[in-house]
Amino acid sequence: MSAKLPDVPPLLDRLAAGLEALLADEGRGRCTLVGIHSGGVWLAEALHQRLGLAGAPGALDIAFYRDDLARSGMQARVRPSRLPLTVDDRVVILVDDVLYTGRTVRAALNEVFDYGRPAAVRLAVLVDRPGRELPIAADVAATRLELPAGQRVKLQGPAPLRLVLEGGAP
Repeated sequence: MSAKLPDVPPLLDRLAAGLEALLADEGRGRCTLVGIHSGGVWLAEALHQRLGLAGAPGALDIAFYRDDLARSGMQARVRPSRLPLTVDDRVVILVDDVLYTGRTVRAALNEVFDYGRPAAVRLAVLVDRPGRELPIAADVAATRLELPAGQRVKLQGPAPLRLVLEGGAP
């Protein structure tokens, strides 16, 4: 029997509320939302609009920075990254759909630092699940979800956004 996944709109509300507090602490004008392809980009766009931020959110394609593509069987589909003209001295808020091992975030950090030296990097995720392989933690998470081994949660979208389970027993 599989777990019932939460609906995305209330999770987005919770994530936006957490980001409002983070923006207040960091200084709203210093912050830039940057989504990680593809689910993180969809979330960053939705959050950017909800939060009324100026400009457009950034987007990162971390395919060339992954250290586990061959092992996981994932295909590298390259999309262009889009970041502000400079990340120097800005607070970059990485946005992703699921934080699990930490390898996606590590790859995103490598790419962000190729663009410059931010004042800080923060992490906002829709779903935080146990199983970290690297010492990475979310600053803001909408929910925490535990799944059986072999099962994954994935964000589908962009419209509508919904969480789905992959792998494991149906």
